[in-house]
Order: sequence, then structure tokens, then C-alpha cells
Amino acid sequence: MDQVLVTQFITYFVTFFVLIDAVGVAPIFAALTARGDAAYRRSMAIRSVFVATIIIFAFAIGGAWLLDHMGISLDAFRAAGGALLFLIALDMVFEKRTERRGQRADEHMSTHQELDDISVFPVGIPMVAGPGSIASAMLFMSNASGDLAHQGVVLGAIGVNLLLCLIIFLAAGPLVKMMGEAIAGAVTRIFGVILAALSVQLLIDGLKGAFLG
Repeated sequence: MDQVLVTQFITYFVTFFVLIDAVGVAPIFAALTARGDAAYRRSMAIRSVFVATIIIFAFAIGGAWLLDHMGISLDAFRAAGGALLFLIALDMVFEKRTERRGQRADEHMSTHQELDDISVFPVGIPMVAGPGSIASAMLFMSNASGDLAHQGVVLGAIGVNLLLCLIIFLAAGPLVKMMGEAIAGAVTRIFGVILAALSVQLLIDGLKGAFLG
């Protein structure tokens, strides 16, 4: 594979790995499925990742068309995406994102006493396919417009991350026990710092394109 494509794949993979944050979602997924048996947990893991895959890929493939018909320039979307990702990064660094996910999970469990299908909400959306991953998929595919190899790299990075997410969900119970809350929190904060750097670069690129042409 071309060195440039390899570098792009690594960049996109890291970005989506941070945004999807399967390691951070795993404890919540484990809590939501704790009352079910192994078959239920396996079913919810597969369905939730399937739902997230459909949503992210749909926006990735149809995002450029949507932006064009809404009259939004790529530079404007790039700058807005950078700002959005920076806010998400701040949430991750200060653990607000994990806190909100936990509250969402608690609310769901308090109102659904019987085993319920959590694959669409709250796991598929917005825990896996959240605004950050959707916006990034649209942005990266728009950047790669007309370059099939580049687009394939973007979709490949998303697909590998979603496959990794599925594996983590399937092993969520033992994984959470092994990591503990302290390690999971530290990993999420490290991811937040990386995402902050990526988001600032996107914001700078968007502003440059908008004002300097």
C-alpha cells in the first residue's frame, strides 16, 4: 500500500478510535446488559454495532451530497467539525462525556425493568454513532471526494474501528473487571488529549481555507 495511504489510514483510525471510544463505552454496555444471559449480551453487541455501522456509513457516503444541497462549504464544515470535536475532547479530558453516558444508561435502566433492546438507543445511537464520529465521517469523505483509494481508506478505518468495537463489546464483562474504572478513566483522558490536537488542526485548516482561499 502507498505510504501516503498508510499514513492517512493511521490518522483516520486513531481519530475514529478516539471518537467511538469503545473502551469507554464498554463499562456502560456491560451495565446495560448485566441482567441478561450470554445470548442476550451477544445479540445486543452485534445489533448495536450493526446499527452504528449503518448510520455512520450512510452519513459518510451521503454527507457530501447533503452538504452540497444545503449550501455548506467544505471549509465551513471542516471548521465546525473541528470546534465540535474540541468540545468532545474537553468532555473526555474532564470525564463529562463518561458521566453523561452513565446517566443515560441509569435513566434507561430505571425506566426499563425488563430486558429490552438497547441496540438502537442508547448504545447504537449516540454512544457509538455519536455526533463526533458522524461529522468526522462526512468530513473525511468530503476531503477524499473523487479519490476512490482515499475514500476506501476512510471507510476501512471506520470499519476496522467498528469491528474492534464489536470485539470489545463481546468481551465487555471480563474486560471491565480487568481494567477497573481508574484505568478506563485514564485511557479516556489520554484519548481526549489526542482528539483535542486533531480537532485544533481541523479548525485551523478550515479557517485557512475559508479566509485565505
